[in-house]
Amino acid sequence: MIDLTTPSPALLPAGLRDLLPPEAEAEAALVENLMQVFGGHGYERVAPPMLEFEDSLLAGAGAAVAEQIFRLVDSDSHRMMGVRADITPQIGRIASSRLVKAARPLRLSYAGMCLRTRGVAPEMARQVAQVGIELIGPDLPEADGEIVLVAAEALHRVAVPGLSFDLTMPALVPALLDEAGITGAARSALLHALDRKDAAAVAAHGGQLAGILTELLFAAGAADQALSVLERTTLSPEALRLARRLAASVLAIRARSPELKLTVDPVEFRGFRYHTGVSVTAYSEGGARELGRGGRYLSGANAEPATGITLFPEALAEVALAVSPKQRLFVPKGQNGADSLRAAGFATVAQLEPALDLEAEARRLRCSHILRNGVAVALPVQQTESK
Repeated sequence: MIDLTTPSPALLPAGLRDLLPPEAEAEAALVENLMQVFGGHGYERVAPPMLEFEDSLLAGAGAAVAEQIFRLVDSDSHRMMGVRADITPQIGRIASSRLVKAARPLRLSYAGMCLRTRGVAPEMARQVAQVGIELIGPDLPEADGEIVLVAAEALHRVAVPGLSFDLTMPALVPALLDEAGITGAARSALLHALDRKDAAAVAAHGGQLAGILTELLFAAGAADQALSVLERTTLSPEALRLARRLAASVLAIRARSPELKLTVDPVEFRGFRYHTGVSVTAYSEGGARELGRGGRYLSGANAEPATGITLFPEALAEVALAVSPKQRLFVPKGQNGADSLRAAGFATVAQLEPALDLEAEARRLRCSHILRNGVAVALPVQQTESK
């Protein structure tokens, strides 16, 4: 009789999951391919801890994800600790403390898991893998461009099809609203309309900015088209400065990779809430989810200029080139030569228990080959019975 009162040991909290073979190995290989590209461009790997004291975890850019932090009390110090919800703020802490005297620009890379109190759409996962780079130092268009170009090379390495990057300037719309004096309920309604790309609502709530915002709303698309609209639109001084910086970052990318597909959305302001300048989101024509997100921010306690991008392995796994698992080679007792075949790329599975039928035992252990006299011999394909 089934005991319905005892939870299944396979049951996990909502938003968490086990990654099983062969997906776990494929994701690890994908991450390492990305990290190899990052390392090739001088980004040195760091590995922050999953847990930190709450006050350091939420300092600087970390304050933007405060509501996503799992908290617990340290039994040793009796201080409040938090489980990271995003790795970028931790990089800022390292840069402003342990590496404060390191030469700038400081290039760092990372890969790890984050936990969040609420699920992240669309799959509502609370367990989120991140792999990325941070460039801490000069506030220059060339630095913005480098982040995009290195990410593009990494995504090409794992054969992401139809790669494109959407560039935004999250501070542009708030600058326009500030200089126009739009506040309170009117500001909230207008931001909501822009977020939904609702042109009629933008016209209704935009006041003196209705015409400009509507024009910018419809400008979203190919980078050249969008920047042309920004250039001819009458903007306030601060908004014009931001628009020109966005254009300069696009030019920095185009100078080194003219074939890379770039789009620009002048009125988009979503993203990680700590972004202060040019921001970017990576997409593939093969999937609906964003593959990564990044942008300019102020790093650590010193509020240093910085930019970076975080890629999401779960989303990448849906569109990137699938990594074939290693072929499994069954090694019967007494057979030699497994070492050289492991070096050749096989995963060797040693026989531990007696078996009358070695081929059947090899298939039971999901092996495609069996070792005979030092040679990997493919198991015969079994014919399925037709009905």
